[in-house]
Amino acid sequence: MEFRKQSLEEFFDRVWSELARLSEYWRTHTNRRTILTSIFAGVLAVVFYVSAVEPPRSFPFNTLITIPEGTTLSETADIFQELGVVHSGTALKIIMALTGHQRDVHAGDYLFKEPQNVFSVARAIATGAYGLEPARFRVAEGATVREMARIFGTLLERFDEERFLENALPHEGYLYPDTYFFLPNTTDEQVLSTMRQNFDEHIKLLGEEIVAFGKPLEEVVTMASLLEREAHNTLDRRKIAGVLWNRLDRGMLLQVDAAFLYTLGRSTFELTTADLKDDDPYNTYVHKGLPPGPIGSPSLNALRAAVTPVAHDYLFYLADHENVTYYSKTYEEHLEKKQLYLGT
Repeated sequence: MEFRKQSLEEFFDRVWSELARLSEYWRTHTNRRTILTSIFAGVLAVVFYVSAVEPPRSFPFNTLITIPEGTTLSETADIFQELGVVHSGTALKIIMALTGHQRDVHAGDYLFKEPQNVFSVARAIATGAYGLEPARFRVAEGATVREMARIFGTLLERFDEERFLENALPHEGYLYPDTYFFLPNTTDEQVLSTMRQNFDEHIKLLGEEIVAFGKPLEEVVTMASLLEREAHNTLDRRKIAGVLWNRLDRGMLLQVDAAFLYTLGRSTFELTTADLKDDDPYNTYVHKGLPPGPIGSPSLNALRAAVTPVAHDYLFYLADHENVTYYSKTYEEHLEKKQLYLGT
């Protein structure tokens, strides 16, 4: 009986030992399989992210991307893959389909300010998150059409500078200087239309004063463009307007440097004797009357000064090095003040 009891104990000990060995074996190998499986899954995840999810290195951020009206999801995916917005157009289509947005492609202009992964791109397409925000543009008083072309051409991709110049030059002086806010996809035609409309709205504010003054709008705008360059405060603008209208009434040459500089593109200090004799139509040292047209875009202040000149008998003016303006009735008096305040 004692022998049998001992045999059973030995038997159970061996069974327990074997179960423990098998348990350790499965535990060890299961851990290995788990680790290998985890590593493999991690590698797949990295490969998937790099090849399909993360933004391509050539991602076209801060660039307009257009999806034409009626473009399908498949065509959109091809466009985005070709332009480097996503690595895989197929991945983009799958994500759109899995999220139930395969029919929610919003056409239009997209602009991404920084690289986006494929999920963010899919969300933008599905919701119409175009990323377009207005940019601020400051057109200074007296700015010319050529200066405006450079201002807008630097930030607006759809702005054609050459076409703008061709269409806007006839409107020189009639594009109101102001602060404008335009979306990145604004065209040169839209800029021109907006600025001209802004001028038309502002000139209405002076309608009664222009009518009362009795000069054509073309002459008023041209005079105002000269005043914009010749003085920087209201009183001097109105007094200089009085001088220039007086000279025109007497058939005198205006002799305004700013008009000639419009075509020369140089400063007053660079004018030579030969320049002053040039037959350029904007040379008011040679040609009587106002220049052929405005030399820039006058402010409302300059426009008002042109039609509300101070009544006086002055025919000459000059500004010293501190921008203080002096007025004279005769040429002799003018020369004396020139010697006194400018030393010439």
